[in-house]
Amino acid sequence: MQHGVGGWSPPTGQHPAAPPPPPIPPAQGWPVTPVPEATGHIPLPPAVAAPPVPPAPGTGGATLAVLLIGPAGAGKTTVARHWANTRPVPTAHISLDDVREWVRSGFADPQSGWNEHSEAQYRLARRTCGFSARNFLANGISCILDDAVFPDRPVVGLGGWKRHVGPGLLPVVLLPGLEIVLDRNAARSGNRRLSDEEVARIHGRMAGWYGSGLPIIDNSHLDVEGTARALDEALARALAAPGSW
Repeated sequence: MQHGVGGWSPPTGQHPAAPPPPPIPPAQGWPVTPVPEATGHIPLPPAVAAPPVPPAPGTGGATLAVLLIGPAGAGKTTVARHWANTRPVPTAHISLDDVREWVRSGFADPQSGWNEHSEAQYRLARRTCGFSARNFLANGISCILDDAVFPDRPVVGLGGWKRHVGPGLLPVVLLPGLEIVLDRNAARSGNRRLSDEEVARIHGRMAGWYGSGLPIIDNSHLDVEGTARALDEALARALAAPGSW
């Protein structure tokens, strides 16, 4: 046995275990910090649930196929393009007039008279638009098409569009007043400009859509943005009540 201070010392290489220090009381008014568990996990207060976010107005992110109908000068192409540009999801715009004019040499202009050649090119353009629309939809991209569809003419009618695009096609009619479409037509040039008599005749036939059950937007006093918003609201109502058209 070895002796040291106090009469005893531990064997060589061994040291007495130091007693644990007394706990330090927290300072008055200070919060007590929780001691981490062995895993390092620190208990947290329960999360506060975030308030519910109301759904976005209009069609939101729905994948849609839309047909915008109206007479020459109704603003179909401009409104369709704006609606497609401002949606929060990928959306394509397909204009029947643009596709018809892909035919350069031998283009059968309906302004020169509706005959078997202009009818055949119209049918071909509509099938081409329908194929493009189905291809976009199959890849999750919405599309909006525009055409001057007549309610009293099966050849240039709604049924053909639904056959080529699909039964889920949503038609909406733009029908401003006659004076409005005459003014807009007068600002056109080339083969897109029609005679006043032809514009009045087309506009009169478009009135047949009243009573059809399709939504009709009178955009006589709406700008492009306002008309596109009215279009989106009409489509949202159709989505909320499927089969209503």
